[in-house]
Amino acid sequence: MTIHYKGKYNLDPDTLPHGEHKPNAVAFKEAQDTEKLAIAANAVAFVIIVLLAIPIVLKIKQYPFSPLQLMLGGIMPMLIMFPHELLHAICFKKDVYIYTNFKQGMLFVVGPEDMSKARFIFMSLLPNIIFGFIPYIIWLIFPQLLFMGVFGTL
Repeated sequence: MTIHYKGKYNLDPDTLPHGEHKPNAVAFKEAQDTEKLAIAANAVAFVIIVLLAIPIVLKIKQYPFSPLQLMLGGIMPMLIMFPHELLHAICFKKDVYIYTNFKQGMLFVVGPEDMSKARFIFMSLLPNIIFGFIPYIIWLIFPQLLFMGVFGTL
């Protein structure tokens, strides 16, 4: 795997690297209406955050917290944007291209190689496991580390 940092994305999808279309390959099913997809995804995310926040609310009464811990929990997600994309990138076997466009709030990885469905799902979930689920579990075990719980829910 070789990572190529391509810099700022120019918002033209035709400039992104892509591979040959293979015969009988199953295309990724994408939503036709991105606005409806965004509303549904935000609704699901809100429900998940509320469910994950319930233990935090219950344990805050038992364990004192400092504003510094809450600030760390809020800042950490912004600091891990690039490592998040690197975790996506390590799931590829060949060349991987990282693009940014911070003005549009974008940072993403493109890999033109073929990928199995299982590897695609793993690649999609890996950053959320490493930077979300694991910190949340650590916080459930060590509740004095409140920022881990806040960070894990974000």
